[in-house]
Amino acid sequence: MTLMTFVYLIAGLVLLVAGAEVLVRGAARLAAQFGIPPLIIGLTVVAFGTSAPEMAVSVQSAFDGQGDIAVGNVVGSNIFNVLFILGLSALITPMLVSRQLIRFDVPIMIGASLLAWFLAMDQQYGRIDGVLLFGGVLAYTAFLIVGSLRARNEGASEEFEDEYGIRAPAGRFASLKHLAFIAVGLALLVYGSGLLVDGAVSLAKALGLSELVIGLTIIAAGTSLPEVATSVIAALKGERDIAVGNVVGSNIFNLLCVLGLASLVSPTPLDVSANAVAFDYPVMIAVAMACLPI
Repeated sequence: MTLMTFVYLIAGLVLLVAGAEVLVRGAARLAAQFGIPPLIIGLTVVAFGTSAPEMAVSVQSAFDGQGDIAVGNVVGSNIFNVLFILGLSALITPMLVSRQLIRFDVPIMIGASLLAWFLAMDQQYGRIDGVLLFGGVLAYTAFLIVGSLRARNEGASEEFEDEYGIRAPAGRFASLKHLAFIAVGLALLVYGSGLLVDGAVSLAKALGLSELVIGLTIIAAGTSLPEVATSVIAALKGERDIAVGNVVGSNIFNLLCVLGLASLVSPTPLDVSANAVAFDYPVMIAVAMACLPI
């Protein structure tokens, strides 16, 4: 194990978090400039943007034929999001859970977890599996947009506008600036994911650990840093619904979009470890189900 292994890991994580932040801000402001309601931007661009590191790492791993890292990253992130992020947020302030979250979003998260596990039973994700998963996130996003248009939350809109400064009049070259933010964010994500995957593979080999274990732990925790920051800051500000919704939405996105996209871009079927099917997926499902009674 060399010093460069740790340099790659740390640099990759820093670039992923920075890239996600820059990408979300640029995309949110560009969408707002074209008249897209702030609530819809929050439900789509911002919620999905915090999962951009998971998507970058899993897609990069799928391209490189490292299925254990791609799958372990998603499964580990979902477990980490609920147990660590929700747990830490609840220690800061009692969590407020909306009725929609209980009736719709958490059941969707459980259903997506079960679907991902069922599709992994043959120990691989093929193109058809990818289409099913990615089609699910398209349907979920469409439902969110339609639902938000029917029942707008002015408080959430004002909060979002204050956070991203989209009430300010657009400058002459505002669109170009927002596009530049998006391009820089994407570049940071792509480069950071490459560094992180290289460092993780080297670390796994040096320690004699499987790529699945590294994906479930170091990479999963690292790519969840945007969710940690979002939920903890929301809890500190008393925005308890955002703290909970961010985790649930991110988990749904990880399972449907990240796994689906990784399966679609992989040159060959994405391999899933037998250990993951037998143990890690059931743990992820149990954690998701525990959200309802809690």
